Amino acid sequence: MKLNHGLILILGLMLSPPAPAETLASAAAAREWRMANEQGVVDQFSALLRLPNVARDKADILANAQHIITLFQDAGLQARLLETGQGNPAVYAERLVEGATSTVMVYIHYDGQPVNPDDWASDPWQPVMRDAMVEAGGKEVPMTAPFDPEWRIFGRSAGDDKAPIIAMVSALKALDAAGISQTVNLKLFLDGEEEAGSPGLRAMLEAHKETLRADLWLFCDGPMHQSRRQHLVYGVRGSYGFNVTVFGADRPLHSGHYGNWAPNPIVLLTDLIRSMRDSSGRILIKGFHDQVRPLTLEEQAAVVASPRVDDQLIADLGIARPETEDRIEMAILRPGLNLRGIQSGGVNKNSRNAIQTSATASIGLRLVPDQTPEFLRQAVESHIEEQGFRVIHDEPGDEDRGSLQHLARVDWSSSGGYPAYRAAMDDPNALRLSRVLNELNKGELIQTPTMGGSLPIYVIEEVMGAPVLILPVANHDNNQHGANENLRLQNLWDAIETYAVVLTEM
Repeated sequence: MKLNHGLILILGLMLSPPAPAETLASAAAAREWRMANEQGVVDQFSALLRLPNVARDKADILANAQHIITLFQDAGLQARLLETGQGNPAVYAERLVEGATSTVMVYIHYDGQPVNPDDWASDPWQPVMRDAMVEAGGKEVPMTAPFDPEWRIFGRSAGDDKAPIIAMVSALKALDAAGISQTVNLKLFLDGEEEAGSPGLRAMLEAHKETLRADLWLFCDGPMHQSRRQHLVYGVRGSYGFNVTVFGADRPLHSGHYGNWAPNPIVLLTDLIRSMRDSSGRILIKGFHDQVRPLTLEEQAAVVASPRVDDQLIADLGIARPETEDRIEMAILRPGLNLRGIQSGGVNKNSRNAIQTSATASIGLRLVPDQTPEFLRQAVESHIEEQGFRVIHDEPGDEDRGSLQHLARVDWSSSGGYPAYRAAMDDPNALRLSRVLNELNKGELIQTPTMGGSLPIYVIEEVMGAPVLILPVANHDNNQHGANENLRLQNLWDAIETYAVVLTEM
């Protein structure tokens, strides 16, 4: 990346640490309260983790919602359910203060991913404490104080996304105990079906628009930076996907009798995939990048200012080298086309000397601002046709097979798709929040334009018209969505102080 003079100036401002200052009073109060109440915080967190919360299990979801409402009420919040008559309810809570000139909405989701208990080292609904990751040989330790901050609590939704609930409750209790007042109005919106794709989010926002109005939304979801430093994120990538199936003969063929003559669908498919992206991850589809919004100088500077973690990730993930020469922060700012799976024939003991009738690939697309699913669908299908295929959307019939072109069935039904989102780094609310967090972290706050994953944040912008920033809580290696999900205790302790500062210093 070439640095121009404007970028150098912005980079210098971002890298300049603030003048030395004493610990913020609210952070100090939160830390003092937490150190005196660690056992209670862990017990409260453990009780919440014992409640199964898979989105499809309505009775469990309602039990979680009622438990959370009680937690919020005990912390001095007004809390209730929000419903639309469809899907899971949301939990809404607020604590408004006289004289506040701005309102912060904190988004958390209280549903979790399904589990396969056989994959876990312990019961996913019975939280345990370990002194390290399971993969690193972590051993169970008593869940009693004193606690080592490197210990981890294991249980479904420990990292994704129940920790912010306990951290917010603890922060409010700490402020009350110290007699420190909020300077902003606090609202909380707890989604009960995020892991199911938040299908009812738009309807929920529209039905309760006045209640949910705020100047700034904070999404407290996702993993923190791999460096373990506080991380403020301004956006997410969008998501779309499709399956593509290419066809050969209408029945399997003997590879000796027909090989080198009859089209082989597996070869057709791999050639098609190779035409879509190169080995460095660069997308080769004509027009795919036409809608991409260029990075601003502030966004470029934020990437340069963040610590490089590529070497650490190469070692942690056991890979020889990345696909691209770009650092990971730049790589995830580009659109992505990734292979989710390929299916045709068999391997090892299931292989046989036959030419298959078809081959299917599942392809996932990661979008960046201002790409739209509708535009990309047209670009993808046009590209497939340019490779000599006739695009169809149903199973081929005899008339289709009589075509002089190869057939490619493209199915978009597996992914509704949604666009990316990225807030402006010079938004006044974002600037206030980044200033406060940078002061809390003594100039070491990391700010990045986007995270790699996808969230339906665009819906909030469209319905509510407020900027959305992401303030992750969980450690980057929390195994979210997988077995042995966990939360490092220090992440929970830090979150309590962070919320205390956000509520009193903005």
